[in-house]
Amino acid sequence: MGAVAFGIGSMIYSGLEFGQYFELERNTKCHNIMLALTPATRMAFIFIQMYFIFLNNQQMKVSSHRLLARFGLMHMIGTNLSVWLNVLVQETKHEILTFYNPENNSLKISHRLGAKGIHLGGHTHTHHGENVRVSRGLKGPHHMFECRRTNIMGSLVQDASPFLFPCTIEYSLICAAILYVMWKNIAKQRSSTNLPTGTTGNHVHAHAYRRSPHYYSVDCARAHKGLFVGILILVLTIISLILFFVLISRSELVSFAVTEVNVCELTLYGMSTVATLIGMIQMRRLRYDGARNLELDNILLIAAQTGMFIYSTFTIISGYFTLERNTILVLVTALASVIQTTFQTIFILDASRRSVSSPEQIRRKPGREIVTFLLVTNLAMWAINTLEKSRAESHPVQLHFYGLWAWTIITHVSMPLAIFYRFHSTVCLCEVWKRAYKVKPTYM
Repeated sequence: MGAVAFGIGSMIYSGLEFGQYFELERNTKCHNIMLALTPATRMAFIFIQMYFIFLNNQQMKVSSHRLLARFGLMHMIGTNLSVWLNVLVQETKHEILTFYNPENNSLKISHRLGAKGIHLGGHTHTHHGENVRVSRGLKGPHHMFECRRTNIMGSLVQDASPFLFPCTIEYSLICAAILYVMWKNIAKQRSSTNLPTGTTGNHVHAHAYRRSPHYYSVDCARAHKGLFVGILILVLTIISLILFFVLISRSELVSFAVTEVNVCELTLYGMSTVATLIGMIQMRRLRYDGARNLELDNILLIAAQTGMFIYSTFTIISGYFTLERNTILVLVTALASVIQTTFQTIFILDASRRSVSSPEQIRRKPGREIVTFLLVTNLAMWAINTLEKSRAESHPVQLHFYGLWAWTIITHVSMPLAIFYRFHSTVCLCEVWKRAYKVKPTYM
């Protein structure tokens, strides 16, 4: 279902980009037919690929032309990675152009820190009122600026892109992982083609349905404490985000806004880390099934975690080498993020293979309160990553240390993966919550 949700967001993004082509002035260098063809073909590719994935499950059966099928799947994986990189480059370029000042060929940063002199790797930057101008040797933006998103559809794309363009990246990641599993399974089918005598297609079909999770009965026992504590944390996080956006819009309160949101993040990471450790101890009592096939979920979870590591690593570097009063908090928050995601990934990979094995465990459901709490807190951290961290200008410490170009690129490369990590962690925790504490009948 994640592929459908992100695919819809990606098609909306491509459709808006396609629509802005018709507002460009004709007979100018901005009027390029490729500006319409690229999003249109991307939208068609996303829709057709989504249909293909739903038509063929991970255990796709190919009776002939296996070499051609594997070549086609690998080509689709490469296409998804190409779409990922194309959207990444385009959105990075457009965000940088929002800071471009054509009058003096410079980049204007509309935030300042509430401290004196900033030492940034040998470059000295002076403050002028609310703005900091960082002169660059720009060879491209002065002519790209004329084609920036200033019309009606273009402005809509500009406002919506921080929320929609990560959908394309996350959709491409999910599809690439699914297609990779399909590609691997085609190679394994030779050993399973020689069925025993008397085995019919109906038997295989019935075996597939025996594992089909179409029928569920939801048991919410031993989950209410974790749920309501998590909801309280989620509400406080949303309030903190609202305060952050109100405060950071005023130049004299930027420093306080950064402190406030970092305290909120640090509290979330600390509570989640402690909860994860408690959950590890409690769920060790459950039976471990190492044979459970969770390759797709593992690939997505570990791949998405690289985004968290990239973002936190660059934040740690900027916090360590910037001599500012707020950077200690930024540094500690980034370290806490690395610790929390590492423990949580280990916990999910282990818990997803565990299940109850005795009537006492079925009754007590050890660790379920923790799983419920982590499920809701990951939603809160997903909201932070989506609404606050995905904007490069919301982090003045990192922005002033790396400069506009570098930090915007870092944010656009890592943050979509970080957003997807929180989303996929929530999905995995939901599966743990649902499956680990339930004994299924054999016909399920």
